[in-house]
Parts: sequence; structure tokens; C-alpha cells
Amino acid sequence: MGRTQEDPNPPAAPGATGAPAPDPGARYPTWGALRWLLVFRMLILCGLILVFSPAVVDPATGRVDTRFAWSILLVYAPLVLLGGLSLANRWPHRIQQVQIGIFVDILAYTLLMHAAGGIASGLGILLAVAVAAAALMMEGRLSLLFAALASLAIFAQQIYSAMQGDAHATSFTQAGLLGLLFFMVALMSHVLYRRVRSAEALAARRKVDIDDLSKLNDFIIQSIGTGILVADGERRLRLLNRAALDLLGAKRFNTGAALSDLSPELGAWLATQVRPSPPNGRLIHIGDREIRVSLKLLGDYRASGVILYLRDNREVAREAQQIKLASLGTLTASIAHNIRNPLSAMTHASQLLTESPGLTDDDHHLLEIVRRNGARIEETVHSVLQLSSRNQRQPSPIDLAVWLEEFAAEFRERHQLNENALQLAFDADAIAVEADPRHLHQILANLCENALIHGRQDAQPARILIRLDRTGDLGEALIEIIDAGPGIDAATVNEIFNPFYTTTSKGTGLGLYIARELAESNGIRLTYAPAKPQGSCFRLVFSG
Repeated sequence: MGRTQEDPNPPAAPGATGAPAPDPGARYPTWGALRWLLVFRMLILCGLILVFSPAVVDPATGRVDTRFAWSILLVYAPLVLLGGLSLANRWPHRIQQVQIGIFVDILAYTLLMHAAGGIASGLGILLAVAVAAAALMMEGRLSLLFAALASLAIFAQQIYSAMQGDAHATSFTQAGLLGLLFFMVALMSHVLYRRVRSAEALAARRKVDIDDLSKLNDFIIQSIGTGILVADGERRLRLLNRAALDLLGAKRFNTGAALSDLSPELGAWLATQVRPSPPNGRLIHIGDREIRVSLKLLGDYRASGVILYLRDNREVAREAQQIKLASLGTLTASIAHNIRNPLSAMTHASQLLTESPGLTDDDHHLLEIVRRNGARIEETVHSVLQLSSRNQRQPSPIDLAVWLEEFAAEFRERHQLNENALQLAFDADAIAVEADPRHLHQILANLCENALIHGRQDAQPARILIRLDRTGDLGEALIEIIDAGPGIDAATVNEIFNPFYTTTSKGTGLGLYIARELAESNGIRLTYAPAKPQGSCFRLVFSG
């Protein structure tokens, strides 16, 4: 059954959490290695029991002292089983368990070799096996210690056999060769031990790197603004990032669940697709949204699965508009600079012409048309040039209550308004924000001037209310500019922030657009909502 994933949070950045890093203090032998050593010792024990069984006739062990050998095995077998019990209880420490086990093995193998007729029996090779096991489990110097103990055990057995007068069981040459073999085995096993440890450490580091890379991929995928959905050949969900969940209007998904259960529209559309989407993707309607979907096949067959890239078509259109407006802004700013000087010359020339005594009334009327339209062009040029400075912000702390008092006094004086025409209402005091005062002044001035023009109702003078408050959910600073005019028609409300959109012949259509651009550059959300019972309300919400 697939796991249930709640609205996924971005995973922690790689290295902060994740796969456990290899513990530098964790050294050999591990408990797993001790278990394999126990199995190996029990196999050797079984082999020795068979070798010394009375039913076995082996020329190499023809001189075996069976009773003595079985006495050794009766002691050795419980010790091996006791080692298994110690391993199960994990007491004593791992290194001590290895040391005790190898020491017992060396002693038991030496005694069994003596019982089997001495060094000629060939059982001395078991000591080399014990030394090799010690070298693979322990550090280099300890492995050489066990090689020395095995060599001393061999020579002790040879000396004892020589003292007993057993010439057949005595060969100091073979004993010396065996001792040399023990040290060679210890050194070679230690080299193998070092290489195994290096390989394990490298594998552990690679595992951490892979885990971190996996977390980095998850972090990137979850942070991408484009919705990403991965489905297998059976069109069951394998991956879904947060942006895709938001676009599909879902809060969670089950890995392995059918795509049609999450979004029937998307599942039905995908069932009809057998080729990758065109570069621009295709538009499908999911709920009340238009989603642009791009399809990428993960292989040549259906069973390979697909990746779907989802984007809100309104966001795509807005980004395309921003790109166009950026290019247009650069062009218009250049044009505005080149128009301003000739325009000033034309306006000045028309003013000089009005002073000529020989002009008729028709000439004065024509010059007034030139002057009036020249002023309108000058205003448009000034507005366009203001757009180029929207990113040159110089933020500073602002006490909104104090700042709004100063702004209202200045605006009343400039437009000759009384306090009833422009009122202030502070529902929250001492609200400090971080913004550019020049930009904020221009935003409020544009909105208030817009309210002066469109806030009249039935030939009554416009009345503007500026209200300062905090939002209810996050407690963010909020400024509302409210008028008592007829409001904005619902059919055109989505157009009011577009550049050059105006409902009057005298306007440039750039006031609200400039206000929104300046607001966004300062991290302020500018939105519109109808006022109650009538009028318009523009809201400025300060984030952070």
C-alpha cells in the first residue's frame, strides 16, 4: 500500500539531515563479522569431529590419540557454543570476543595437532586459518601477535615431543616454515583487511553522497514553481511536487494511486496522448483553471511512464506580458528621452506664438489645442520615465501612522482639499514597515488622484478615506484607499492594472500600472476590491 503524503514540505537541504554519516569510531570487528566468524568456527568444529571419529581411517592421522583428541573436542565444543551465547548477548566487547576466540582456537588446534601425531599430521594449517581470521578482524599489530602466539605454540609442541623422545612427531624445520607461514598469512590478511576497510569507508561516503544527492533532487523538485507529475505505465502516481498539488487543487496524494482519482480531467487527457506535447504544451481545463500541460515520455513504450509539466495559463500569460512590457519599457524610455526635448521646444514656441498681436480667435484656439496636447504628451513621457526607476529602491523604516499624517496634509494642500474630502482612520497605531518613502508616496499619490477623478457620485465632490490596519491572518500592515464613487465595472476590473488602459480621454492609463509596479518592487501587494455599500477600495498589504 502506498504511503500517504501530506502537502509535502521542501526537504531539508543536503548535509543538514539525511543519511547517517559513517561513524569514525565504528571499527572492526562488527557484530556481523563476528557472526560469520562463529559460523566458520562451528564448521571447523564439525570437520574436526568427523576427522577424529573412530569410523574414519586416514593414513595421515594413523598415530592419533583418539581418547586425548576427544577430550580436547569435548572442551573445545562448549567453548565455541559459549562464544555464540556471548555473541547473542553482545558481551563482552567485540574485540575481546575475537581475542578470546582466536586464543582458544590456537590452543585447541595445537593440542589436536599433537594428538594427531604432531606436525606431520598437517593439522598445523588450522593455526594459519586462525591467524588469518585474526588478521581480518583486528589491527595489524594484534594480528602479528596471534601469528607469534601460533608460532610459539608450534615450537612448544615440537619441544615437548622432542623431550618425550618421539622422533616421528618432531621436525623443527617444518615448525620454522609454519611459523614463517603464519607471519606471511598475517601480513597478507592485514593488507586485505586494510583494503576492505578502505572499500567500506568509500562505499559509506558514496552512500552519503547519493543520499544527499537524492535529497537535493527532492529539494529542487519541491521548490520548483512549475508543477511536476510523474506517472508510470499504468498511469499511477510516482511523484508529485507542491506546485502540482496546488494547481490540481489537492492537499495530498497516495503513491501508486491512479492519476484519474486525483484529477479525472488530466487522466482522461493523458489516456488520449501517445506522442510528446508540442513545445508550448496543450491547454486543458481542470476545475475553474486553465492548465498548460507539457508531456514528456520516459521511453519508447507506454510502460516507461511519463512526466507532466503543469503551469497555470494565467501565470504563463502574465510572464509573457512581463517580458513584452520589459522590452517595451526599454524602447519607450529611449523614445521618451528623444521626444522630451523637441516637445519642450514645441510647447515653448506655441507659448510665444500666443503673444503675437495679429492672431485671430481661430489661431488662439489651434494654439490652445497644441498646448493642451503637448502637456498631455509631457505627462505621458514623465510617467514612462518613472517606470525606469522602479527598481532603484532605497528602503528605510517608516512609521505608517506618522507618514500618512504628513502625506495627507501635503495632498490636501496640493489639491486644495479640506479634511472631509481626505480622511484618515487608524485602526492600528505604531505600525513600522520597510519600504522606499519616495515609491510609497508615488503609489499613494497615484491611488488618491485616481480616487479624486473616479470617486465622484452624482456631481458630489469626491471623498477619500485612507485606513491603516493589520490583516487578520498574519497581522501584516494594511493601507486601504476607499472612495464613494460608482466603483469599477466587473467586466473591466481585470484590466485596470494594464498599461495604457484608461476610461477618460485625458488620462494616460499608466497611473495604476506604475503604482502596482512600484508596489511589487517594494514587496507590497496592491489589489482591488469593491467597497461597501458602493465605491472602490485599493489595498496595500506590506509583507514581512
